[in-house]
Amino acid sequence: MKFNLYYFIATIILFITEVLIATVFKDLFFVRAYLGDVLVTILIYTFVKSFLNISPGKLLIGVFIFSVFIEVLQYFNIADLLGLKRGSIAYIVVGNSFSWIDIICYGAGCLIAFVIEKLRSNA
Repeated sequence: MKFNLYYFIATIILFITEVLIATVFKDLFFVRAYLGDVLVTILIYTFVKSFLNISPGKLLIGVFIFSVFIEVLQYFNIADLLGLKRGSIAYIVVGNSFSWIDIICYGAGCLIAFVIEKLRSNA
C-alpha cells in the first residue's frame, strides 16, 4: 500500500465534478443521466489507485463488476429494502432504478480510464 498523490488529486477533481453534476447541472439530462455514470467508474478507479498499486486492467475489471453489482441491486430496489429515506445522500448514492444504459456508461468509463492509463504509460 503506497499513497499516490496523482490519483488522489484526480479523485478529488472527479468527486467535485460529480457533486456539481448532482447539484448545479441536475437539470441537464445528458450530463446527469450519462456523464455522471461514466465518471463514477473513473472516480472509483482513481480512489482505489490512490492507496493501492494494482494493475489497471485487473482494477478496472473489478470496478466494472462492482458497478454492475450495484446496478443489479437497484433492480431489486435495494435502497427501499434497506429503508433508506428517499432523497437522502445514501439513497442517491445507492440509486433506485436499474438501467442497461447505466451499465454501458460504466463500461465506457472503464474504457476511458484504460485508454488514459495506456497513454500515460506510453508517454
